[in-house]
Amino acid sequence: MPTIYKCFPGGKHKALTMSYDDGKIYDRRLISIFNQYGIKGTFHLNSAFLGDSRHVSREEVKTLYAGHEVACHTATHPTIARCPDSQVVRQVLEDRESLEDLVGYPVRGLSYPNGSYSASIKSFLPALGIRYARTTGSTHGFGLPEDLYAWDSTCHHTHGLMEDGKAFTELYKKQYLYLMYVWGHSYEFNDSDNWDLIEGFCRLVGGRGDTWYATNIEIADYMDLCRALRFSAKGNFVFNPGAATVFLSVDGKMVEVPGGKQVELYE
Repeated sequence: MPTIYKCFPGGKHKALTMSYDDGKIYDRRLISIFNQYGIKGTFHLNSAFLGDSRHVSREEVKTLYAGHEVACHTATHPTIARCPDSQVVRQVLEDRESLEDLVGYPVRGLSYPNGSYSASIKSFLPALGIRYARTTGSTHGFGLPEDLYAWDSTCHHTHGLMEDGKAFTELYKKQYLYLMYVWGHSYEFNDSDNWDLIEGFCRLVGGRGDTWYATNIEIADYMDLCRALRFSAKGNFVFNPGAATVFLSVDGKMVEVPGGKQVELYE
């Protein structure tokens, strides 16, 4: 029986995603750096603050974050575990509605403001159209999340970024799927005057042929596609009920499984 592995797009076994909160004006410089090195990020915005002196304007959101993901951070950034559930619902939905009016696509991600959440909040996020929610926890590891509603990062960029980045680039065992997830706030680079840190990191990890550069929602959606694959009992063919292509490795050979198609894997 051949060995079948699920792969990231293009048959890759490593993925990198970045996640930055609050929508401050320093996102402009950070996005310029990401774009220079082909790195993709998710930007979690508080819609009620857009347009003040510290935050990006509503008018620039669509173009500034083009090619990246805009996601929720609640409308006004309360510590939501202390709030009534009804207020949390309003915070998330109002943020979604406002951001969707600006970007023109469904906004389906969330980062918990101040890292605050509860089991109750997690339970109703799917009904609010949220597919994943990021915490402020860090693992300094490269595994895929077991719970997309309590998604821990690899690291905050102030804690071991270059060390974790170097370890990530050196991973080579293709029997695993690796994910490096970095989070932070763009204003921290300005406050600490260390833009060279993120530039050095992007230079280190960018442009690598073994890595898929993706937004948070792209990773969440692809994981869902992989879970939805329907394999035969023998494993010799597979049906993809989704709309997008999923990539497999069959004894080291890359196989594409287009959306809505059944593919023979071996005889």
